Amino acid sequence: MAHRFESVQQVREGLKDVNYLADEGIAGVAFLADRLGKPVLVEGPAGTGKTQLAKSIADMTGARLIRLQCYEGLDESKALYEWNYKKQLLRIQADKNSDSWSEVHDDIFSDEFLLTRPLLEAISADDPVVLLIDEVDRVEVETEALLLEILSEYQVSIPELGTITAKQIPLVFLTSNNTRELSEALKRRCLYLHVDYPQMDREKEIVLTKVPGVSENLADQIARIVRSIRQLDLKKAPSVSETIDWARTLVLLGIEHIDAQQAKETLHILLKYQTDIAKAAKELSVDK
Repeated sequence: MAHRFESVQQVREGLKDVNYLADEGIAGVAFLADRLGKPVLVEGPAGTGKTQLAKSIADMTGARLIRLQCYEGLDESKALYEWNYKKQLLRIQADKNSDSWSEVHDDIFSDEFLLTRPLLEAISADDPVVLLIDEVDRVEVETEALLLEILSEYQVSIPELGTITAKQIPLVFLTSNNTRELSEALKRRCLYLHVDYPQMDREKEIVLTKVPGVSENLADQIARIVRSIRQLDLKKAPSVSETIDWARTLVLLGIEHIDAQQAKETLHILLKYQTDIAKAAKELSVDK
């Protein structure tokens, strides 16, 4: 199988071309995932760019992104496949005069009546795909076992149709916000990547990349203030996307240098709990 990436540096440069600023660790894991054919488990706080990493890898490689959004109660029929029972029933009624049940059976359990869900879609794809299994920590243990089975062999067994084996190994990213501990079996199957909030210099670079019209001085001040806010004891620290939203807000307001009053008046862009806003407003220190 042809490899997608020639080097770690190529991954970094390719991600930068689609406005995702990856460090050596992120680029290295993506490179190894391609070479080893293994999924990547990406853990870290909410809002640190875990989901965006998979999207950006798809963008840089020109692959189709297939996303399975996990939630409590997700089962095989929503993650893998299910039969179109209504269509099957209509076909049975249309063929009720048929003498052969086996013919009807073979007809209604064919690809025409199969509803593919994200996992089967990724496995059976002819074109290159990136499979994003988002917030895997939200699913029950039984569904996690289903994921493990599929990611171990990259194949799906459908009793009525047989085994469907992947024509090409997709790049797979599983994201987790650590709301529960994942099984050791799933972790063993994956490469591991922890994505934390970016260092101040990197967040400044992200702001400069993502926000048209922002000055270097303002981007530097934004990164410093956000870093100081994250050090507070908050319910929910500002995400990178919220930092970008704040920067865009300040540019739209024509602010070139943030003073304490302007920071307090726009804290609701960064923080989404009133207790956090009140705490930040009280303790916030803005450089003159």
